[in-house]
Amino acid sequence: MGSRNSMNVPDFILMGLTDFEEIQRVLIMLFLLIYLITVLGNAGMILIIHLDLQLHTPMYFFLSHLSFLDLSYSTVITPKTLENLLTSNKHISFTGCFTQMYFFVFLGATEFLLLSSMAYDRYVAICNPLQYPVIMSTGLCYALITGSYMIGLTDSMVNGLCMTSLNFCSSNVIYHLFCDTTPILALSCSDTTDSEMVIFILGGITTGVSLITISVSYGSILSTILKINSTSGKRKAFSTCASHLLGVSIFFSTMIFAYFKPKKSYSLGKDQVASVFYTMVIPMLNPLIYSLRNREVKNALIRVMQKREGSRQLK
Repeated sequence: MGSRNSMNVPDFILMGLTDFEEIQRVLIMLFLLIYLITVLGNAGMILIIHLDLQLHTPMYFFLSHLSFLDLSYSTVITPKTLENLLTSNKHISFTGCFTQMYFFVFLGATEFLLLSSMAYDRYVAICNPLQYPVIMSTGLCYALITGSYMIGLTDSMVNGLCMTSLNFCSSNVIYHLFCDTTPILALSCSDTTDSEMVIFILGGITTGVSLITISVSYGSILSTILKINSTSGKRKAFSTCASHLLGVSIFFSTMIFAYFKPKKSYSLGKDQVASVFYTMVIPMLNPLIYSLRNREVKNALIRVMQKREGSRQLK
């Protein structure tokens, strides 16, 4: 290709997971099924929370935004992945590639912070139940959500500025599922030390703040639960945060494995498997985790269905 600045690169080539047609057919069906479940699950969760007044609480306010983020960043990745599997055209324009990366970083960073806000909400609900309505006011909920989106936006803008300053001179082939920071850094022929450092520090701060908030919140929650005398009380208190803790553990473990390591540690196979997990599987699992283990969501779904059936009968 010859040495050239990244701004002059016409396109990249996304190699995806495999070149074997038999495996591609299986992946097409699998990814399409996962995406359909993701769309239905997350859109359904948002709709149920919107329609049922009993779910208009801080916990479900945050959960509706979590569903929106999962739906959004799965949509940023999966349709292009399916297109690449269905057609022989694996090209993606420079603008398209960096736009995909920009939105993925933005949505992913926002989700980190949203999960920490949800942990704080559970901390207040269990450790300070009498003051919960006062502390978790509408103003605070909107402030936490707005702050999460703004910090996520800042992370993605800085990430984008670092990445667009790189040069690509030996190859435009990205051996990955989508345009992600790590494989593009590995592809660049520039000295990426400064870019890696900035991205690592900024991502580390966002992740660190989230992990500290979640760890302190759940440490306090566990301490409070252990002080409860009755077994039924302990079980009820733990059930209110078990789903969130499970979702947090899955999301953070895969993201930390994929991103918090130097460029030299990039492993094609392992990183591709991890990318499938956090871009497709986790967004599909979250609504299942939060609904199947949550009696309030199940009851809300029943109420919504009953209202709809009642409206039909009146007509």
